[in-house]
Amino acid sequence: MRRILVTGGAGQVGIELARQGWPADVELLLPMREELDIGSAESVAAFFAAHELAAVINPAAYTAVDKAESESEAAFLANAVGPKLLAEASARAGIPIVHVSTDYVFDGTKDEPYVESDPVAPLGVYGASKLEGEQTIAAGNPRSVILRTAWVLSAHRGNFLKTMLRVGATNPKLRVVADQIGCPTSAHDIAEALRIITLRLIEDERAPTGTYHFVNAGEASWHDLATEIFRLSARSGGAAPQVEAITTAEYPTPAKRPANSRLSTAKITADYGIHPRDWRAGVRDIIDELAGPVAQTGA
Repeated sequence: MRRILVTGGAGQVGIELARQGWPADVELLLPMREELDIGSAESVAAFFAAHELAAVINPAAYTAVDKAESESEAAFLANAVGPKLLAEASARAGIPIVHVSTDYVFDGTKDEPYVESDPVAPLGVYGASKLEGEQTIAAGNPRSVILRTAWVLSAHRGNFLKTMLRVGATNPKLRVVADQIGCPTSAHDIAEALRIITLRLIEDERAPTGTYHFVNAGEASWHDLATEIFRLSARSGGAAPQVEAITTAEYPTPAKRPANSRLSTAKITADYGIHPRDWRAGVRDIIDELAGPVAQTGA
């Protein structure tokens, strides 16, 4: 049995990893924090000593972007210290690690989609902590893949899509930022990419390593995304409030967001044969899952 450690199993990507179609000889270990605290060297050492692993997937992260500005210690513990400990432990075990990172390592000033080799320049604590995590992964284990993604959506936990549906149910008009551009991305599709990469790393010692970008195809503003969410929601009788476009300046937040969060996926397609689908298809699947089978049948 090939056992793969998945951290952050209760998060969006962790939940979707558990739902993936893994080979019969693969077992996912999704420990709760009581069993594995990735920020504790003792906890990480004990877990690795107790389990024979084939690989590690690390989607665990502190993702409260605004709170990170005042909780930097917690952000760096989860996003930098944890990855360092996992990278070193996996290297000692002689196994690969796949780590999930973010578009927030960039400052968003580029006019085109970011490629993996573009200069990094995080705007806030969250991005800085994730960048340090990338660096510790790369330094700690030569058989590592860092997968940057952005604008993660799913039917689970908290995310922009679920927030829009919640506030849209009681508000006839919403104001949504239209001057930040990115690639809305399904957590299901991220998990699928992670599965493909991890299995290849396990089975092929010469599999490509390094940093990759994975997002769904196409681009949108937050306003575009909200408009599509409510268009799809309305098919199953959900709310369809008016969505007004506003600027970032009209919606101030503690942490500054990149104006351009678009990521190029050409490298992951070339090296791993992964072809991201359009972001609208991912959003449609999530809306359908939230609506339930009865609503889907009548759509």
